[in-house]
Amino acid sequence: MAREIIILECTEAKAEGMPTSRYVSTRNKKSPRTPGRLEKVKFNPFLKRRTLHREIR
Repeated sequence: MAREIIILECTEAKAEGMPTSRYVSTRNKKSPRTPGRLEKVKFNPFLKRRTLHREIR
């Protein structure tokens, strides 16, 4: 299977004036289940809580 490396960036950090939290993950390029950008709830160490992280390109 073809997998691509993606970067997930926090969506809430910029609004609160904190540094952005980024994670690196992989996804299946040809999966019909995730046609758009991937979103995951991950821990942000700067905000000390779980926040929504979206795929950036």
